[in-house]
Amino acid sequence: MSTILNEIVANRRKEVQIQKQNVPLAEIQSIIDLSVKRNSLSDQLRLPGKSGIIAEFKRRSPSKGVINNSVQPEIVTKGYAEAGASGLSVLTDGSYFGGSTADFTAARIINPFTPLLRKDFMVDEYLLYESRLLQADVILLIAAVLEKSEIARFTAIAHELGMEVLLELHDESEIEKIDHQIDMIGINNRNLKDFKVDLNQSLQLLDRLPANSIKISESGISDPETVDFLRSRGFQGFLMGENFMKSENPAIACHDFISRLKY
Repeated sequence: MSTILNEIVANRRKEVQIQKQNVPLAEIQSIIDLSVKRNSLSDQLRLPGKSGIIAEFKRRSPSKGVINNSVQPEIVTKGYAEAGASGLSVLTDGSYFGGSTADFTAARIINPFTPLLRKDFMVDEYLLYESRLLQADVILLIAAVLEKSEIARFTAIAHELGMEVLLELHDESEIEKIDHQIDMIGINNRNLKDFKVDLNQSLQLLDRLPANSIKISESGISDPETVDFLRSRGFQGFLMGENFMKSENPAIACHDFISRLKY
């Protein structure tokens, strides 16, 4: 049965083929500057006394439609960082999330020292090299759309390029895809087939993850008490976008949220 995830991935693969024709991989590889060290999100999440919030800039989504089209990435992400976010995330998929590499670049320029995650569907190694060219600190690998061998290969490439990897899981069947090289493991509480949210997803999979892994709960978090609870259970990171972006001023919403945490 076809799902929205299948549709997104198929579309992303087509887009990458077009990108390759316009700008070949060799051309991107030739202009990447590896001398600039990237920021470490995993280090930030290990620091005591930090919020652990990874605040996301997301214009829209397949499940919610338009969330916020009236704000600019540089303003919002700078506000997130000033509010105490441990890291930032920017959507770059245009067809389904209204994002772009221009959004990412705007956030990168204004936040040179804050860990920045490129949130996209990494279905081809071309996108890894493009991410490094964009000066991403972290890339997202989604277990549901990649084979175990691809996760291992993409992780190795990301590390060669100086980037960290966040592997996103959705259910128990994907645990066997965890590679020992992975920097962080995220549990997405949103079912990518029907986009329903269940926070119990984080708790159900938590004990199955490697004990020493950095664990991130993603999606569906809407109150500080939930973050406090998840932190007490062993999560170090909390990826949040819609809860802030649906506000008229996402940065203020983020500040208010973080100020109520008990860390």
